[in-house]
Amino acid sequence: MVQIVQELKIFNTLNREKEIFIPIDSSHIKLYACGPTVYNFAHIGNARMAVVFDTFVRTLRFLYPKVTYVSNITDIDDKIIEAAKEQNIEITKITEKYTQIYNEDMAMLNVLEPDIQPKATEFIPEMIELIKDLIDKDFAYEKEGHVLFHVPSFPNYGKLSNRNREEQIAGSRVEVAPFKKDPSDFVLWKPSDNTQPGWDSPWGFGRPGWHTECSAMSEKTLGLPFDIHGGGRDLIFPHHENEIAQSCCSVADIDKPNSYAKYWMHNGFVTIEGEKMSKSLGNIILVRDLIKNNHGEVIRLALLSSHYRQGLDWNEKIIHQSKKLLNKIYKIIDDIKDEVVSSNDKIDNKTISALLDDLNTPGLIAELNKIAKEYNPDDEANKKIIKSKLSLIGSVLGIFQDESFNKISDDIKNKVEDLISKRNDAKIEKNFDLADSIRDELAELGIEIKDTSDGTAWNVKS
Repeated sequence: MVQIVQELKIFNTLNREKEIFIPIDSSHIKLYACGPTVYNFAHIGNARMAVVFDTFVRTLRFLYPKVTYVSNITDIDDKIIEAAKEQNIEITKITEKYTQIYNEDMAMLNVLEPDIQPKATEFIPEMIELIKDLIDKDFAYEKEGHVLFHVPSFPNYGKLSNRNREEQIAGSRVEVAPFKKDPSDFVLWKPSDNTQPGWDSPWGFGRPGWHTECSAMSEKTLGLPFDIHGGGRDLIFPHHENEIAQSCCSVADIDKPNSYAKYWMHNGFVTIEGEKMSKSLGNIILVRDLIKNNHGEVIRLALLSSHYRQGLDWNEKIIHQSKKLLNKIYKIIDDIKDEVVSSNDKIDNKTISALLDDLNTPGLIAELNKIAKEYNPDDEANKKIIKSKLSLIGSVLGIFQDESFNKISDDIKNKVEDLISKRNDAKIEKNFDLADSIRDELAELGIEIKDTSDGTAWNVKS
C-alpha cells in the first residue's frame, strides 16, 4: 500500500462513464468477479477475464491496505448436466476435474488464487432463503414447480444493460413458458427429475437458476453493498442485470441499483484472427494448448496488450510481440540484478499511472517498451531507478516472476556449442550444405547465430 497521489478511475458500466473510485470503506476493498462454469477446459476468453481482474486486484492491493477478492465456481448448471450425460459420468467428477484444471491453467498465467472461491453447490441453503424472501415480498412467484422473478416488479430493471422492455424480452435467453406472468420473467428455481441433480426445497426437488447463484454467494462472502462487481461483457445481460434485480429486491435497496455493488466492470470479448470464437467454427483456443508452446507470462502479457474494455483479437503477432518485449526486459533485469535499491530509490504510483486510469495496461506496456528501447547498460546512475520501476510494474502486471525465463539448461548449452563446433568444421571442409543444415537445426532450437571475426556468437531468439 502507498499514499495515493493519483486518483483511481474506472469505467462504471452501471452509469456508462469513467468515474473516480470512491471506496465504501477505504480500509477494506471488496470485489466479486464471476468465474467459470466448469464443464470443459478453460479457453482464452476465460483466461482474459481471470488475468484482467487479477491485474486489477494487484493494482488495488498496491493502493489499499486490504482487498478481498471473490471469484466463484459455477458447478451446477444445465451445461454441466448435459456434459455429464454425454460422458456418462457423475457431475461431481466433471466439476472437480475441470475446477482443478482451471486453477492449474490460471496459475501458469501467474493468476493469484482468489481470497475466496465459492462453489455454487456449497450455497444452496442461502439461495433457497433468497428465493423465499423474494416470494414473501411479492417479487417472485411459484408456478408448476418453478420459481420466477417477476421483472415488471423491479422498476430499475434494464439500468445496467441500458435495454428497453422489448430488448429485454428479445435478448433474455430465458425459456419461454406459458406459466410466466411476463415473457421477461426469469427462473430462480427449477424442478429436477430423478436423472438430474437437485435439492429439497419448499417448491419441491430442484436446483437453482444460474443468476440466483451469484447473488447468494456474493452476499454471503462479502456482505452488501460491496465495492466492485466484474466479469465478461457477455454477462451484462441477462446475468448481471438479474443479479441486481434479485439482490436489490431482497436485501439491498429497490430504488438504488448500486446498493448491491457500487461499481461494475466488464472486459471485452476475445476474437480469433477476426472471427468470433465458437465451437461451430472450430476456433476455440484452450489455455492448456497455448501453454504447451508459450511461456505463461507471454500469454498473460498478450492478454493485457489491449485495453480490457475493448475486444482483443488473438493472433500470432501479439504472441510474438509479447515474447520479444519480455526477452528484452528480462535481459535488462539480469543486467541490473546486483543493484541494491534503497528506500530513497523506490518509485511512487506515478510509475503505474496508466493503470490508475481505468486499468490502461497498453499504456503501461508502452512504458516497458520505452525502457527496453532507451536502456543504456553504461548508465550506472539510472540502473537503480529502472530496477525499482520494473519491480513495481512486474508486481502489478503479474510478470517478471520467473528468473529462469528463456534461460537454457546446461544440456542445451552443450548441445548448441557442439552443433556450432560441427558447423565450423563443416565450413572449413567447405561442406556448406551440412553447415546450412546445422544452422537450420539451431534455428529450430530457438538459437540465432552470427559469424564474427572472433568466432560464432549465438543467442536465444527474441
